[in-house]
Amino acid sequence: MRDLLAGIAETAREVARRGAGDDETIAVSLRREYPADVADVWDAVTDPARLARWFAPVSGDLRQGGTFAVEGNADGEIRECTPPSSLVLTWGSPVSVVTVRLAPAGRGTGLVLEHTVPAAFAGSGAGALFVGPGWDVALLGLALHVGGDDVGDPVAWEGSDEVRAASAASIDAWVATVTGSGTATPEEVAGGEAAARAQFTPEPSAG
Repeated sequence: MRDLLAGIAETAREVARRGAGDDETIAVSLRREYPADVADVWDAVTDPARLARWFAPVSGDLRQGGTFAVEGNADGEIRECTPPSSLVLTWGSPVSVVTVRLAPAGRGTGLVLEHTVPAAFAGSGAGALFVGPGWDVALLGLALHVGGDDVGDPVAWEGSDEVRAASAASIDAWVATVTGSGTATPEEVAGGEAAARAQFTPEPSAG
């Protein structure tokens, strides 16, 4: 299985504030490349049979205008589905929007995942620490899958020591990204970091 820490290092991250007033949003972006063609990566992120092998079981009407539910996670509406390049959906709330863009890059596919929420909801750019590490792990699972190395049971895999270590590295990377973005105060970053470590790298239960 590939080195997950190397996968964390291969991902580019960005946090930005956009708009103003009631329309201001916090945008969290992840970018990385996969050694597979666009059609294969598109199929991996839209075919329920393949999603269950690296992400989670997904049910629903997976087309533009349809709805979906991720087992044990969020549900939403598919706002745009343009094969094989663009997928836009809501994530748990109509104002929480995830966009996935695919395009040829180098010898494979470049993927950009962006998650936007209203600034009033996120509070500051430190809100990236509540979602960024989770998306990092998802993109690691996708990398293994398109490379022919499935994770098996995604839930069990996400609870493994190797993913815990990758999540810790992801949190460090997001702390640096948020701090460098100037979108949050040091106190907000510290609070977001503490919440992320409790969520994504909890202490193993005794016994």
